[in-house]
Amino acid sequence: MKIILLGYMASGKSSIGKRLSNILSMRFLDLDDYIIDKEKMSISSIFKKKGEVYFRKIEHQYLNEILNTKEDFILALGGGTPCYANNMEQIRNDKNSISIYLQGSTPVMIERLIRKKSKRPLIASLGDEKIPEFVAKHLFERRPFYEQAEYTIKIDHKRKKEVAVEIAELFNQIR
Repeated sequence: MKIILLGYMASGKSSIGKRLSNILSMRFLDLDDYIIDKEKMSISSIFKKKGEVYFRKIEHQYLNEILNTKEDFILALGGGTPCYANNMEQIRNDKNSISIYLQGSTPVMIERLIRKKSKRPLIASLGDEKIPEFVAKHLFERRPFYEQAEYTIKIDHKRKKEVAVEIAELFNQIR
C-alpha cells in the first residue's frame, strides 16, 4: 500500500511523512527530492532555467515512475502536484494507494509561511503584507484538487507527531 500526502506549502507533508515512515516502518519519498535527484538541480533552478511548463511535465513523469513501483511507501507531493497534468486522477485510480489531504486553514498556512518564507522560493521575494492575499488566492484555486483526496486530516494546532499518529491509526484501520 502507498500513502500519498498532499496539501499546501508548509502543511507538513515532508516532516509528517518522515515521522509516519518511522511509525509504520515504511519507506518515505519526497517527490521534490526525487525530482532534484533525477534532474541534478534544485526546484527553483528548474523553474528559472527551464520554466514551469517543463517542471510540471517532469513532475508528472516522475510521479508516474514512483507510482508504478511495486513497493509500499509514503510519498509527499509538492504543493502544486495535485493541480496539474491529471495527477489527482492518476492517484485516485491507483488501487494500491490512499491519498490524504493535510488540511490547514488559511490563517495557519499564512502564519507558517511568513515564519518560513526564506525557504520557499515561491514567496521568498514577497513582503509579509502580500503573503495573506497570495495564500488565500492559491488555496482557493488549489482546494478543489486537494479535496479529491480520499481522506482529509486537519492539521491546525496539532503537532506533527500527532498528525503522523492520526494517519497511522487511519492507515491501520483501512489496511
